[in-house]
Amino acid sequence: MHPGTANSRLAALKSSSVVAIIPARFQSSRLPGKALIDICGRSMIEHVYHRTACAPSIELTIVATDDDRIIRAVESFNGVALPTRSDHTSGTDRLAEVARDLSCSIVVNVQGDEPLVNPRMIEEAITPVLKDEEIVMSTLIRRITDPKEFENPNVVKVVADQQNKALYFSRSAIPQIYLSSEISSPVYKHIGIYVYRREFLLKLAELPRTPLERIESLEQLRALEHGFSIHTAETKHDTISVDDLDSLQRVRHIVETEGLQDFLYEQGAHAPK
Repeated sequence: MHPGTANSRLAALKSSSVVAIIPARFQSSRLPGKALIDICGRSMIEHVYHRTACAPSIELTIVATDDDRIIRAVESFNGVALPTRSDHTSGTDRLAEVARDLSCSIVVNVQGDEPLVNPRMIEEAITPVLKDEEIVMSTLIRRITDPKEFENPNVVKVVADQQNKALYFSRSAIPQIYLSSEISSPVYKHIGIYVYRREFLLKLAELPRTPLERIESLEQLRALEHGFSIHTAETKHDTISVDDLDSLQRVRHIVETEGLQDFLYEQGAHAPK
């Protein structure tokens, strides 16, 4: 990297107010090295990085990883990557390790295995935190229209109260739906984009893991079980998490047929940060 570029990146690390951090591990039980898997000429992490950087409120984008191969890949497309420990049990903990050395006020967690993430989705998650200083954590939800998603344990469901605060997240089908001509309530899936106030993120990472977090294998339950609120924002956009070969092929097919690898440039978005 050119010295001038390195210096400007260092200055950005110290001054950016809203920072996106993409946690990325090389190890994966079903798709080892999936962060570096090729999707139409670009690695998965590159797709995620560029799309994240194009959300208007994001001032700096960082990949947090414990693997030198991912760091080299990110630097090859002029991105920013920082090393982290390899013993983290969740993305929240990996984010917090990086956030401790930043001076930003807001940290955005974008999953490293969602190469179709839409910058508009990221903005929808950030907006409530920017508008309401009482909100310390927010995330996205999307209405479920396919019954198969409702029954799929890999699709996380969420229920919220009338103030849009999450009540619970589960891999089970919640709420239980009883057929009734008088009651028609929408059901929602959770989309794993999180926005934290930096100080809250650091506090959350210091709290012990909780029983429901372990049972459901859902790290956001740690916040609820310790009595904190998570604001939910509804989106009409969707994305696909690359968890196995089937989802990888679906993503490749979408990119190939719809030209989504050029999505950002077609939208006239600003250069990746």
